[in-house]
Amino acid sequence: MSIIHVLDEITINKIAAGEVVERPASVVKELVENSIDAGSNKVEVEIMAGGTSFMRVTDNGRGMSSDDAKLAILRHATSKIQEVSDLNTISTLGFRGEALPTIASVSRFSLMTRQRDSEFGTLVEIKGGKVEDLREAGCNIGTTIKVEDLFFNTPARKKFMKTPVTEGSKINDFIIKLALSNPEISFKFINNNKLVLSTPGNGSQYDAIQSIYGAKVSEELLGVEFEDIDIKITGFLTKPSMIRSSRTWQTFIVNGRIISSRSIGKAIDNAYHSLLPKSGYPLAVLKIEVPQNTIDVNVHPQKSEMKFEDEGRIFKAVYKSVLDAIRPAGQSLDFVAAPVANLERHYTIEPMHFAVPHQTAVTAYNPLVPPSPIVRENTVSFSQAQAILNASLPKSEDLLQDNRQGESLSVSAKMPEIMESAEHAATDLPQIIYEGTLTPMGQVDNCYIVAQDPKGLYIVDQHAAHERILYDRFAALADKIPSQQLLVHLLLDFDDKECTLILDNQELFQSLGFDMDASGPEQMRLKEIPSDIPVGEAEAIIREILESLQNMHNLTAQEIRHACLATTACRAAIKAGDTLNIRQMQIILDELTNTTLPYTCPHGRPTIIKFGAAELAKMFKRT
Repeated sequence: MSIIHVLDEITINKIAAGEVVERPASVVKELVENSIDAGSNKVEVEIMAGGTSFMRVTDNGRGMSSDDAKLAILRHATSKIQEVSDLNTISTLGFRGEALPTIASVSRFSLMTRQRDSEFGTLVEIKGGKVEDLREAGCNIGTTIKVEDLFFNTPARKKFMKTPVTEGSKINDFIIKLALSNPEISFKFINNNKLVLSTPGNGSQYDAIQSIYGAKVSEELLGVEFEDIDIKITGFLTKPSMIRSSRTWQTFIVNGRIISSRSIGKAIDNAYHSLLPKSGYPLAVLKIEVPQNTIDVNVHPQKSEMKFEDEGRIFKAVYKSVLDAIRPAGQSLDFVAAPVANLERHYTIEPMHFAVPHQTAVTAYNPLVPPSPIVRENTVSFSQAQAILNASLPKSEDLLQDNRQGESLSVSAKMPEIMESAEHAATDLPQIIYEGTLTPMGQVDNCYIVAQDPKGLYIVDQHAAHERILYDRFAALADKIPSQQLLVHLLLDFDDKECTLILDNQELFQSLGFDMDASGPEQMRLKEIPSDIPVGEAEAIIREILESLQNMHNLTAQEIRHACLATTACRAAIKAGDTLNIRQMQIILDELTNTTLPYTCPHGRPTIIKFGAAELAKMFKRT
């Protein structure tokens, strides 16, 4: 007697359901993709209890005839392909013909469909894979599918599902990706009788992103445009100031199909290199178009992965397109400034007093110099103080003329001299009005530069900004960072392990501007240091680089260089607590404007934050 036998259709469908129907989100994915393939421009998804008890997908697509509806519930019945050669040119999201029968085999399934030229539609009801009813019925044009009690007949599968909140969140995430990949379709998602998501369906990907993530995210978007011979990439990214802790809000669309791709994700990470903290990811919605015969989508049961004929070329194209998008290309600092997050209001009431300043003090007015102590006897009204101040300050047209005749300074060349002259801040009046950039007003806590332009108020982290300036300058030097020879060589003591590490990475240290050689047991002679760092910081920088090298494992040469450059830039930059005059502040702002990636310091901290008119109005309860 033969021990091998053919399984019945119901058992086959239940086995297939393990691959195709992993959770409620898998059901929604398959049904909505069918709606998209049917040419719908409106799709509505409704769920209850995270999709475990009820799911409904309604579309206004082409619908099916009665004969097609009967065939659609059979395994491997599809209208998408006819022969094996069609697999090379698949342009639809579905093609295997497994979704409907496998979903119906593990649920109470109902399908209603009607074509535009048909008077009646067709109703199909299936319970656990068995057809219970098939008849004509009145319904709207398109298709409506209801799935209830998912996995009711496979309790082993049901117990592995997460909580309704988690399952609902998974469905929400996938509806978002479908809406972003099909902006020409209006999506509605209803969860437990509440409208969670609604997109306009006007064909604009920007509007779709705005309707999903809100105006705050849409204001931080950067457009992506790239076109090669047979590769086209479009979409949107957020500035480095707008990040989240996971990749869930990164959507990759290849020829209309949503996929997951480590290669594309890595290309984005490399492009944002030195702009993000270790745990941050920017929003990315990238639409990639390639010839259909250069990809294979038939590599995963859920069609979520894809093979490329030349994956390296895709990587390079994505990397270049993203890098071009995040480089501000002449944009002003107001464009790259991070928005104020989680704005909170705190109010204090303090009395205001105005003192009559000495004439010389008014002439030498400087916001960095604390005002003289207030003398109660000299207290005057606000209008009197304003009149005195206005009469003593030079006119704006004189200031513009002075500015045009002044010379521009480079922070790299002038910063040492500027830092030494900080005590003479009173003579460097903020009387120069700088055109085309932010105007500095003063410092807060000798740490943050306060600046303004007609669009708002800006707070700049002086250390993070200078760190970015130095890092970009160092990174642009491919061969070697300019160094200065020390008249008196420094003898530095290291342990045996550190000496070995220095000698093994001597070429790296030389490229960073440090020239060292062994001068004795466990001792190194430092002969040259980078031009931009003070001598007193040299030893500390070297020791930090050594600590980084000891903690790194299997990193690329680029990642090691980045870590070392970031350390060098951090130690060489001006510090929190350093007093700056207005001229120094302006140099920092101008140099930051001219960097290629001014959004953050090399460690991912924002360099500049903007208080726009809307935020200020909220703070003062004007809105």
